Amino acid sequence: MISACDVTLRFGKRVLFENVNIKFTEGNCYGLIGANGSGKSTFLKILSGEIEPDVGEIAVTPGKRIAVLKQDHFEFDEYAVLDTIIFGHKKLYEIMKEREALYEKESLSDDEGIRISELEGEFAELNGWEAEAEAGKLLSGLGLKEDALTKYMKELNGGEKVRVLLAQALFGNPDILLLDEPTNHLDLASIKWLEDFLVDFENIVIVVSHDRHFLNKICTHIADIDFGKISIFVGNYDFWRESSEILQRQIKMENKKKEEKIKELREFIQRFSSNASKSKQATSRKKVLDALKLEDIRPSSRKFPYVAFKAERDAGNEILHIEKLSKKIDGKKVLNNLSLTVRKDDKIAFVGENSIAKTVLFKILMGEIEPDGGSFKWGQTISTAYFPKDNAKYFDDVELTLVDWLRQFSKNQEETFVRGFLGRMLFSGEESLKYAKVLSGGEKVRCMLSKMMLSGANFLILDEPTNHLDLESISSLNEGLIDFKGNIMFVSQDRQFVHTIANRIIEILPKGVIDKMTTFDDYIESEEISALRETLI
Repeated sequence: MISACDVTLRFGKRVLFENVNIKFTEGNCYGLIGANGSGKSTFLKILSGEIEPDVGEIAVTPGKRIAVLKQDHFEFDEYAVLDTIIFGHKKLYEIMKEREALYEKESLSDDEGIRISELEGEFAELNGWEAEAEAGKLLSGLGLKEDALTKYMKELNGGEKVRVLLAQALFGNPDILLLDEPTNHLDLASIKWLEDFLVDFENIVIVVSHDRHFLNKICTHIADIDFGKISIFVGNYDFWRESSEILQRQIKMENKKKEEKIKELREFIQRFSSNASKSKQATSRKKVLDALKLEDIRPSSRKFPYVAFKAERDAGNEILHIEKLSKKIDGKKVLNNLSLTVRKDDKIAFVGENSIAKTVLFKILMGEIEPDGGSFKWGQTISTAYFPKDNAKYFDDVELTLVDWLRQFSKNQEETFVRGFLGRMLFSGEESLKYAKVLSGGEKVRCMLSKMMLSGANFLILDEPTNHLDLESISSLNEGLIDFKGNIMFVSQDRQFVHTIANRIIEILPKGVIDKMTTFDDYIESEEISALRETLI
């Protein structure tokens, strides 16, 4: 068990946490969530002992070992990969190194001989003889070949280092596992392996992640940071969000009968419990849901932005036709004779590792750059709205308040109308009078989405819109795009986002294009598509 008792932390006048009391118990996986800047990563550092709170303390059951996913990718550059992984179990690592140093001596004193005997016993007790095999298995699961064990960390690229540091955290069956954004830089196969590993993991896991699919797969509980406090809720992320929304809706409907409230909540619990019973995590998650009492479900005070895209006119049958589009960037061909026709109601996700090709395609379609060859033609009824990956030009050095910034893009110039749209995106009161140039990354994204909502376009193009957003904003955007009646072309690294929105998947590869009418989950699980991809790489 690990717990926080009356933990308070301040940065200057800002109170990040105040009198936090929370307990994490064995056998559970906790998703630590909160708005951007709420202190998720900081709280993990408090739990690990890296940061001392101003007041209060962290208590860990005696003898329990904490493992942390390191964030400094250069910390172990002078270490061999194998040593880096075993370093995750520091006691075993120290025993191993002392043992190696003694064995390298030409002769040993009596005391050193006794010491080696002691080390051998401790080494065996800590499964030292299995350490290299376990390290290799972890690396393989995370997408690296076992021969990487013999390399030095400085020989690896950034993504490979992340995988080794993750293997380091998982090594040796720690009692408490603290993971900050563990899916960053992992491919889908590695994420799937990590999900399965954590589902089977029997000790405590506390994880910060913006990947809702990942949180839904692994979490038995959600720990929500809100106004300097942390509250624990039973269930995964979707359960937390939907149950909280049900209660908030019911609180507003004061005339709703108590019996009807109880019925809706019971049906909701039953539905989630049934879904949980079909997953690999059935034992733990179904157990906590079945034991859940109605009074245990509480609404969060967290607010969700309201995202809704309304097309001013319906699209005709001619949407978009692209013919043999080509483009070189810095002398390298990123688009090579790309042809495709967008049909009515297509919601297309562009997937795969070639992010430059996707961004270049979107910029060409929006008239920001010219193609080297080929052509494209929009249907006469089509109006577009664009979310670029880099939105700096819309905000840098712009001396406008948010009201005046958004008014630039609105047909209705009334301040109350513009404030209403800002309010939907959680800029209310004095927040709407902030200057555009001082906004955080997430705030800029919400402003860009407001701009798109005002456009009334029937074709949306979005390049990585989930970057910088918190989970609540991602969920709201996700639902807004599911409900949108027009066409969409988009790129996102959020698996749930792609799976729930797209009905067509396109992947641009070096030797061709894969274009399938399917969901994303079916796309990545198709052996036929995997075989085709191999021929086009």
